[in-house]
Amino acid sequence: MRVYIPATVPMLRELVTDREIRAINDTAFAVTPALREAYASGDDEELAEVAMIEAGRAALRLLAQEREAALLADEAAPDPSGSTPGDDTDGDDVGDYSAPVYRRAVIAADITGATLRPDLDDAVVRLTAPVTYSQIASVHVDLAEAEPAIAKAVDVIDAADIGDEDAEFVLGDAEDHQLAWYAAQELPFLLDLL
Repeated sequence: MRVYIPATVPMLRELVTDREIRAINDTAFAVTPALREAYASGDDEELAEVAMIEAGRAALRLLAQEREAALLADEAAPDPSGSTPGDDTDGDDVGDYSAPVYRRAVIAADITGATLRPDLDDAVVRLTAPVTYSQIASVHVDLAEAEPAIAKAVDVIDAADIGDEDAEFVLGDAEDHQLAWYAAQELPFLLDLL
């Protein structure tokens, strides 16, 4: 089964280093029977695009979590000047906050042993094991020009999930950016350029 695993740039770096990746919460997306039923008209290629879009949205959520973790770590870090976290008396931002790389990433892999989870969403599957580098068919990553739109989408992904029309519009702008295709062997070179 071809699955689409949402990821971020740091996750891709771990994949290159560890030669395998475990999907967050073992969640991935695929062309499932429930997805086929939800889209009565649509060939396998079109349905795979839907599954990839869903994985891309999940990657936005991962970016939001990554940013939140970085902000929390920055707030908790001791200030070299001796002041306490949050004590910004001179108005300067003295933390070491590092924003995430605002690029969605989706890993396409051919695996066995996925469990269908239509109770979560039509395209959701649960993986039973880490995905090895040899199982990866391709990697899809936003280009640099998408970063401003992706950053805005990360800000509103939760609002879009609950139906906020303005947030859905911002999300649509981000999803208008096509993910660029890379062969698995190109991934280390791509990461060197980021």
